[in-house]
Amino acid sequence: MQKTISCFLFNYSVCNFVAAKRTKMDIVIINGPNLNLLGVREPSIYGSTGFDEYLNQLKVKYQNINLIYLQSNHEGDIVDAIHKYGFSAKGIVLNAGAYTHTSVAIADAIAAVTSPVVEVHISNVNKREEFRHHSFIAPVCVGTICGFGLDSYRLAIEALIQK
Repeated sequence: MQKTISCFLFNYSVCNFVAAKRTKMDIVIINGPNLNLLGVREPSIYGSTGFDEYLNQLKVKYQNINLIYLQSNHEGDIVDAIHKYGFSAKGIVLNAGAYTHTSVAIADAIAAVTSPVVEVHISNVNKREEFRHHSFIAPVCVGTICGFGLDSYRLAIEALIQK
């Protein structure tokens, strides 16, 4: 139901406008390849909690935010999601997984949109194999959070709320 409000302008003419509905802000979480296996994949690195379980915890904590979650093992799907939400969402939390270290296409997609993107990693990639030390997406993100386990996502959401 829309509410119409009348107001008087300086010239005393009347204008009508529809009062804006209060809506939740959208924050999009995009997980890349192999992150669908969280909870079972290398628990010594990634922990034993599945992402769906963690997402439910985030939704309870951030009830005033519309958390949209997508996961894909395919680079083009990630690019498409960035394009879809990158002009309207308050922000994007992106764990591009291994594509972090290889994808110019994802970096270009981030650079093309207006929504801020925070790069996240569950593990501290700088303490791992040398090839994980370079990120193609970091230069086009507003920031990078890594090494705090699944809590890296919460920290990214907090950063986006403050933007």
